[in-house]
Amino acid sequence: MTNSSKINIKDQVQEYYGKILTHSNDLKTNACCTSEGPNKKIKKIISDIHEEVNNRYYGCGLILPQVLEGMKILDLGSGSGRDVYVLSKLVGEKGYVAGVDMTDEQLNIANTYIDYHTKKYGYFKPNVEFKKGYIEFLDELGFEENSFDIIVSNCVLNLSPDKEDVLRGVYKLLKPGGEFYFSDVYSDRRMPENLINNPILYGECLSGALYTNDFTRLARKVGFNDPRVFESSPITINNEELEKLCGEIKFQSITYRLFKIDKLEDLCEDYGQAVVYKGTIPDFPSAFDLDDHHHIEKGKFFAVCGNTYRMLNETRFAEHFDFYGTWETHYGIFPDCGSPAATDTDNTASSSSCGC
Repeated sequence: MTNSSKINIKDQVQEYYGKILTHSNDLKTNACCTSEGPNKKIKKIISDIHEEVNNRYYGCGLILPQVLEGMKILDLGSGSGRDVYVLSKLVGEKGYVAGVDMTDEQLNIANTYIDYHTKKYGYFKPNVEFKKGYIEFLDELGFEENSFDIIVSNCVLNLSPDKEDVLRGVYKLLKPGGEFYFSDVYSDRRMPENLINNPILYGECLSGALYTNDFTRLARKVGFNDPRVFESSPITINNEELEKLCGEIKFQSITYRLFKIDKLEDLCEDYGQAVVYKGTIPDFPSAFDLDDHHHIEKGKFFAVCGNTYRMLNETRFAEHFDFYGTWETHYGIFPDCGSPAATDTDNTASSSSCGC
């Protein structure tokens, strides 16, 4: 893709989300819509968010990882600020949430209601901030490298024509052990050029979608060596004209979690290690889900590969687990370990290189 094409795509996205869409009901497909409703706690938080902020929400999934109290979080493509304000409540007054967006109309709405939500949550001062900028150029926004605990985005990466630049910027800004937790739209094959150049399909989060295996390759290239799927669901377009354009291409909404841990391996290796969950993570007293295939019950001895051990031991989750084993003996590949996602031949998103 040429530089002029990339600039044109950015202009199209700004116009689509700034001028063409004025309400979530203006979307022509359900690609940018959350398929599963939030729990009661989150519904209550959302109900406290100003109506105008909620009406301009275009997300494709919930971006609420566990253990948020006191965290420093960055939201990429924060739009009208809905997810920022949800996170603002969850991190508490001592936490901090920044939002980045390139669309003036969306930023104006987000900034208008900072004081409203500060008072709603009973905070002495705001714990949120919104900046105008491009997610491909995070280094130009004044954030310190290695400064964020968590970076999130909600149906935004697909809209970027420079996805590698976004991921590189995210990796630099995360603290060691930090996490990129995000939902987006993915396709079961590479998008043809004629669809990429369709402004409606691109604005509806479809033709900018990454092929799942290309995403895995890209994530590993920038340093996120073991991408994990937290949850996924199929997307139905529900627009006859656009369905015809897309033909046999299938789409999924996938929530990934990528950890900034230097020593993660490209396969899940067995060192004879295990963890026991203490049941101390708020709202998860009986079990903890690391991803879509690690459901760890409280008090139960749970064998893990080396990568999973690090994802729990070298991150904000460490205090909630007991750890067993060392790195002294390597026992080969972890039992039931699947092939790397980049070599998958089926049309579904691979959960990770580990099938434990």
